[in-house]
Amino acid sequence: QVQLVESGGGLVQPGGSLRLSCTASGINFTIYTMGWYRQAPGKQRELVAGIRSSGITNYADSVKGRFTISRDNAKTTVYLQMNSLKPEDTAVYYCKAFSEYNGSASWGQGTQVTVSS
Repeated sequence: QVQLVESGGGLVQPGGSLRLSCTASGINFTIYTMGWYRQAPGKQRELVAGIRSSGITNYADSVKGRFTISRDNAKTTVYLQMNSLKPEDTAVYYCKAFSEYNGSASWGQGTQVTVSS
């Protein structure tokens, strides 16, 4: 079955950086759009960044210029490089795999990112 395992979360000071990783198994990674979402306490889950199988990316306005999404198909892994972190970036970050073939979707278990001094 599909499994998405996130890692890289933690506590960082404002202005710091973190890199999240999400490794997928049980899917043909090359035909999936991969995305990072986040959910802060009391708020709805929102899209942070996505990357299609073609490599085309999209970002939420709030993270443009600070976050970079990338993928390594050989490692079936998607990354989210987060720079210039702000307290408002604090949330649980989730990885999502979306099949461009049949529309099926799967979620990871989430990783906590806390930006605080």
